[in-house]
Formats: sequence, structure tokens, C-alpha cells
Amino acid sequence: MQEAEIHDLSDDADYAAASKQGSSSITRSDSSKRSSSTDPEDAEIVYQKDNVAIHPSQSAIEGISGRLKLLKQGSSLFMTWIPYKGQSSYARLSARDTNLYTIRAVPFSDIHSIRRHTPTIGWQYVIVVLSSGLAFPPLYFYSGGLREFLATIKQHVLIVRSSENANVFVVNNFQDPLQRTLSSLELPRSLANRTPSSSFPVSSSEENFENNHTSEDDSSGSSQLNNKQRQKSHDPARDISIQVLEKFSLVTRFARETTSQLFRESLDVHGPNEKRRTNWASKDHHTQETAANDVETAPRKVPVPSDPLELDKLSLVWGQPRQHPLELQEWSTFLDPEGRIVDPDAFRKRIFYGGVEHNLRKEVWPFLLGYYSYDSTYAEREYVMSVKKSEYETIKNQWQSISLEQAKRFTKFRERKGLIEKDVVRTDRSLAFYESDDNPHVRLLHDILLTYSFYNFDLGYCQGMSDLLSPILFIMKDESEAFWCFVHLLERLGPNFNRDQSGMHSQLFALSKLVELLDSPLHNYFKQNDCLNYFFCFRWLLIQFKRQVYSLSLEFEYETTLRLWEVLWTHYPSEHIHLYVCIAILKRHRDKIMGEQMDFDTLLKFINELSGQIALDPVLRDAEALCVYAGENGAL
Repeated sequence: MQEAEIHDLSDDADYAAASKQGSSSITRSDSSKRSSSTDPEDAEIVYQKDNVAIHPSQSAIEGISGRLKLLKQGSSLFMTWIPYKGQSSYARLSARDTNLYTIRAVPFSDIHSIRRHTPTIGWQYVIVVLSSGLAFPPLYFYSGGLREFLATIKQHVLIVRSSENANVFVVNNFQDPLQRTLSSLELPRSLANRTPSSSFPVSSSEENFENNHTSEDDSSGSSQLNNKQRQKSHDPARDISIQVLEKFSLVTRFARETTSQLFRESLDVHGPNEKRRTNWASKDHHTQETAANDVETAPRKVPVPSDPLELDKLSLVWGQPRQHPLELQEWSTFLDPEGRIVDPDAFRKRIFYGGVEHNLRKEVWPFLLGYYSYDSTYAEREYVMSVKKSEYETIKNQWQSISLEQAKRFTKFRERKGLIEKDVVRTDRSLAFYESDDNPHVRLLHDILLTYSFYNFDLGYCQGMSDLLSPILFIMKDESEAFWCFVHLLERLGPNFNRDQSGMHSQLFALSKLVELLDSPLHNYFKQNDCLNYFFCFRWLLIQFKRQVYSLSLEFEYETTLRLWEVLWTHYPSEHIHLYVCIAILKRHRDKIMGEQMDFDTLLKFINELSGQIALDPVLRDAEALCVYAGENGAL
């Protein structure tokens, strides 16, 4: 890529329009206008905009509004976003929760890029990506001001527009050609420009990630696996898990290696460790490596900073013992004579500590997912089932009525249908409910997912959704009921599948702040080792720890996933409890992670290898203790 391919912001229409408006739309400072007490000392406000919001959930009406400011201190520019006190429209979010999203004086020297989104309908917003690869939640400009925001930044720091994507603005460092390429997040588009004959080696972590994402029974033989690897270089429809992996890990050592291979960049930009990895073709080097691998050596250990919270003691103080599952007789005590749940909070708390007996899940899960309201009666639920069944059939008929001739002119439909057909035959096939060819339940998975792609056409279908639907269908046994429970689950998790990754940005950003609060030595270690994007937790969050946990008290692995999910769905003691589960797992392995000096590549491989080895009950108890402690210290 040549330097001329990066365009200056001055040729951007939005910037030009803002420049003509001058200072009238930009809140600037004068000698008497100084920043607040929460801003850097002696900082000057050069931009200020009210009614800039974030959306913790998929709902457009559930936003947290605040004030966005750009501050100048000497030659440095800072960005802050502080939520208004007591003005959140997000009912489930307490005042303490807003600390998870507050942005306090971030210097632009730590910012990698800014991505602008200007939808035809809806609010304009930006996603600010840090040099670590972590990103802040999207900032929505309710009252305009995005143009002026970019124009003000342009006046104080070096910012240019990427030639790969006109809506990506890269900050500060443009000498590295690889960084210029990475300023665009549209990897599929870049992949499409590669010649079919080109190829690249697959890093061990990428291969491990993909193998772990494939369902357990996908064992078609080594020849087929090798063939898939050869085709990967020119297959634009590669698994979304790998595409997202590349997008999120923009500036980590692993990502620099993988993405440089994708774009056939010169390996001169890498350090000695990366160069050494590309020399596998050398016979002498291969011989040396083989000889070295013949002798197993224990990883070199280094002193590990102590856990500031002493998790084991904390869990004893704050975490309560697990209980037996909710059974039919006890379940009836939560209902009044007409079928309403009398005390929803006590109900959720009971399930958090014990889960639900298997035969009762079909009745209880719709409440946990929000399909049934807690105050609904038996009669009202029967009516809802009838109405929703008819609505489901109407939506399903939309794609069933598409003729072959119509399908030829409906690219999006063909693409989504093809992805679904490919994924459902690999989803949970080791489970008797889905095993064997021509399994009717596999067909139901297909029909529900394709119907959902018409119900929510903007989101459509993404890989990972079949893993979320499968347990729901297994429990509900009814196509319509499973569909609507799935719809309500994706109202919570849908943003994780957004193309712009705004949902994952918010999740990983909150996770980063919680780790910083609950284990600052571990957070600092991740920061020093290019792991601060927390992407190694991505798979946990995407499919809710599926296939990751086990329990000695449960006979089947699948049962453990069902137990964990119903616990997470209670949102007790916090709707962020899944983030505390992530932290509990990391803290249980912190000594190994830091003691063996794991870099991102090694850490990702290690996390993947934890599959099926995470004890459910101790982790839930730790997560509860961490959540309570965080709540006592201003974050929940």
C-alpha cells in the first residue's frame, strides 16, 4: 500500500461542512472556560456535546445519556464521556452500573482509530478503538454534532481517513503500512480482492480456535481438514468466528501475524519472534525445531503478584453454597391460584442458587427469557401461545413461499440459507436429540433459524446462533415456543452478532474495567502483553460458555450448560453476572497465565483448551462473590 492511498480528512464532505460552520457548532473554550474537577488539571475544553448516549442493550429506548468532551492539555488531547446522574432511560441499570461505561480522560495517543456510522434512519454514532484493540461502546449523537467532533479532533491531532473504508479515521501512527491496512475493519471485502491462487499458513491459535468452534462430531478425516485449510485463503464465506477474530485482535502480536499474512504484507514489520515463525520452510530450522521438541521442558515460571482480593477467602465471605434444583412442589409455592409468580425476585434468586429440575424447564424457561411475563395467568399464557404460533407460521411462510426463480434473484436469502444448512448439521450432533441423518429436530433448527432471519432481517443469521438455539429447542420440544424463546434470548445477546461488533465492544469494554477493579495486577499484565482487548473471552460471551463447564453433580456435560444458562438468565445478583463468570475463570488461572508469561497467542490457545474443564459450582460462587464485592465498590 502506497502512502498516497491514505486520504487526508480535508477531502471528507462531513469535515468540509463542519469547517464551513466554523466555531458556531463547536463548544470552544476561552481563557475563563476550564474543565471540571473530574478532568485533567488545567485542561481546556475544545469541544463539548450534550445528549451523547450509549445503549447497553439492543433496545433503542434504553440509553444512557451523557456529556462528551474533548480536552486540550498542553499538546495532548483527551476525550471524556460522563453519564448524567439519574437520567438513564435504561431501567435495569443502577446508578453504580454507569461506572462501567464512564470514559475518563483518555489521551488520543492511546486511540488507534475512530469509525463513523451514519445510517439513513436512526442516530449517527462512532466507535472509538484503542491501540490495545479494545473499543469503547458506541457513542450515539442524539442531537447531532458528529461532524464537529471529527473536525475538532482534526485540528489538534493527526487523523487521516482510510482508503480501505471512508468511514474509518486512523489516529496518530501512519508510518507502519500494516497499521494503515488494519485501519479498515472490512476484512471480508479485503479478502475478496485476493487472488484465488494465493495462500498463507494458518497460525496455531487460529486453527485451534476454529477447531474448538466446530461441533464435536465434525470428524470428517484429516484429508478433508487439510483440504479445508487449503481453501481457506480464497473462501470469502469463511467462518465468522475467524473473521471476527481478525477484526477484534487488530494490534495484538497474534493479529499482526495473521492479518499480515492475509494481506501479504512484508514480514519486516514484525519483531524477531514473528520472523522466526515464518521460517518453517527452512529445512535446517525445521530440524532444529524437531530436535528441540523431542525434549519436553517445563514452562519457565516467574514470580506472580498476589491476588489483591484473595479470591478463595472472598468466596467464603460473599459467595453462598449451591442448592438443589427447583422442583415441582417448590415451584408451585411461587404461583398464586391463577398462575402468577408472586415474588419474581425470590424466584430468580432461588434459580440462581440451584437451577431448575430438568422436567420443569419447559415451564420455567419462558419466564426467565421474558417470553412470559411474571404476572401472567395460566389463561393469558395459553392465549399468548396461540397468537404467537399463528404469528410464527406467518413469518415462516414468507420464506417457504419463495420460488426457485425468486431465490435466484435473492442473494441474501441464498447466502443465509446456505450458512444455516451448513451449521445445523454440525450442531450438537453428539446429543441423541440431534443425532442420525434425516433427524427431524435438525430440520426444525434449520426452519427456526431461517424464520428468525426473516423476523429480524437486519441481523439475519450469524454463526453461533445455532449453538444458542439448540438447547432451547431441546427443552421446549415445540417449534413455535422454541422460536419465541430464541427471539427473546437474542434481544439480550443479539448485539454480540452485530456486523459493527458494537455489542462485543460494550461487553469487552465493561469486562476490562471490571478486571481492572477486581484484579489490577492481572489487568496490568494483559496491558503489558498486548492482551488488553480481552478477545480471548470472545467465544465465552458469544455462545455463553457452551461446552466449557462441567459439574460433578451432573451426569451429562449438556446438562451443565443448561444449568449455567438458566442461572445466567436470572440476572441475579446483576445482569452482568456473565462478565463476573469470565473474571472468576481468569482469576482461577491467573498464576499460570502470569507465571508462564503467556502472550496473546498462547493465552488464546490455553483458554480454548479449558473447554470442558471449568468446574461450574466453584466458578458461580466466585462470580457471585466478585459481583457483590464490586457492588460494594461502586460497580455492579
